[in-house]
Amino acid sequence: MKAYPHHYTAGARGAPAGLVPLSVEGLPPIESAPPPEFDGPGGVWSPETLLVASIADCFILTFRSIARATRFEWDDLHCTVEGVLDRVAGVPYFTRFTTRATLTIRAGANQEKAREHLERAEKLCLISNSLRSERLLEIEVVVVAP
Repeated sequence: MKAYPHHYTAGARGAPAGLVPLSVEGLPPIESAPPPEFDGPGGVWSPETLLVASIADCFILTFRSIARATRFEWDDLHCTVEGVLDRVAGVPYFTRFTTRATLTIRAGANQEKAREHLERAEKLCLISNSLRSERLLEIEVVVVAP
């Protein structure tokens, strides 16, 4: 890993109407629009869905790093994140993020270690740590035959 601080730059360009292309140097562009809850068209990424997806992505990548460092073997990690956008004191912001993680491991793997690694991944996720919202973690460990 490179030394801190890390710097990330992204861009967007908008017109009075239509989709907003998002860009990062060296990556394919993606398009964004308001979600249906804000009278957007739906069917396209929104700032809200991008934020929630980035938490799920960060959680899995953090877990992967922890598992690699501890040589913990696992088969699959499915993660969904629900973000609750509310208005508090007249200001809209995400008040809570619930991460639901289902980890699949093989019979004989340490289930307690699996839970500890999932909890640690939630605590170390830099995206979640950058937000002021309440954070909840729901864990399910599924054991499959080898």
